[in-house]
Amino acid sequence: MSADEQDLKRRMDGALEALRREFSGLRTGRASTSLLENVQVDAYGAAMPMNQVASVSVPEPRLLAVQVWDNGNIKAVEKAIIDSELGLNPQTEGNLIRVPIPELSEERREEMTKVAAKYAEQARVAVRNVRRDGMDFLKKLEKDGDISQDEHRARGDDIQQMTDSHITTIDELLEAKEQEIMQV
Repeated sequence: MSADEQDLKRRMDGALEALRREFSGLRTGRASTSLLENVQVDAYGAAMPMNQVASVSVPEPRLLAVQVWDNGNIKAVEKAIIDSELGLNPQTEGNLIRVPIPELSEERREEMTKVAAKYAEQARVAVRNVRRDGMDFLKKLEKDGDISQDEHRARGDDIQQMTDSHITTIDELLEAKEQEIMQV
């Protein structure tokens, strides 16, 4: 695998990793610390990730506990959870915020699967854009006389196989996430 192909693979892997992060923030019926990972809290004059102002734990299957480190940030953390569009309703007790995870309605589950599908399509587009960049680079190499037409075709086939493999992985991740969301 050439350095160019390794770079393409790294960029495609990046798209997969971004998709996994997006999926971890999608709410299913169970509590998970990753649910609040993407929530930004306005603290100390800046938007900060939740894990920099509080620790999140799962004491029960349907409950998150958010331990805020600085009492001055309690209201900001509570507001960030409410504004996160996750449909969560935090309850504050001192510097501990309890976040019960409600059952998902059938309608909300279907909405979540649509969001998951949107994230997957964004990842597919990202992978295809990387493929296009690779193919354009090969055309330029052939035009400049750096590689032969046969080598262009062979390396193009390699890039296509890499793309197909990543798209298949995206589809598998989406299917698994949809099953997890629809599970009652």
